[in-house]
Amino acid sequence: MTEKNKSQNDLASQDFTSETSPWLTPLTYFVFCYIILPFYFNLKIRGQENVPRTDPTILAPTHRSRWDPLILSYAAGWLLTRRQLRYMVSEEQTKGFQGWFVRRLGGFPVNRNNPGISSIRHSVQILKNQEMLVLFPEGKICPEDNEIHPIQPGVSRIALQAISTHSELNLKIIPISILYEHPAPPPWRCGVQINIGSPLEVKDYHGYSVKEAAQKLTANIKFSLEQLHKKY
Repeated sequence: MTEKNKSQNDLASQDFTSETSPWLTPLTYFVFCYIILPFYFNLKIRGQENVPRTDPTILAPTHRSRWDPLILSYAAGWLLTRRQLRYMVSEEQTKGFQGWFVRRLGGFPVNRNNPGISSIRHSVQILKNQEMLVLFPEGKICPEDNEIHPIQPGVSRIALQAISTHSELNLKIIPISILYEHPAPPPWRCGVQINIGSPLEVKDYHGYSVKEAAQKLTANIKFSLEQLHKKY
């Protein structure tokens, strides 16, 4: 068995669940969102009124640093909405002690080179449960600049899959730009501007063919992120 096949089989056998620990999640939010993040960064947020307090929601942020999930929680998570976040993360981030931690903060794995059906089904289930799901549309950390990199089709496909199987969902995608004043790794007191865009209503794309709908939605996610990135 090749290493690639072994990795795929290992991932297929994993339990695709995400949870928020009743003690670890509040503790993490308190330590990072009230103490570490405001002390380490100079944070500025625009557009928090665009984050839904109810309804299934996909947060689609840019990805420049490993700080991004915590900054996203600070700007659009529990402190603002009293809603927990679920994260689709790379397979390697759900292994070992880090994996134990990530899993209890709402993370679940995906093989970026060969996304499996289990991670997609779990994403759809999260949205069916009226929760908030974080999907990084660029697909990976792109630390070298503050440009918008190619948008992967996964966000659109998961969103369209959700409303095709659960047409009652009032699903929204919220594009979010996280801009660092300095490239990664960000230094102490680095300025960070979080721009939260207007919701994209997924039901607006339901009348197109699957391929055309995914292309249009992906293009609009990219356009929204580009516009938000100009507002540093």
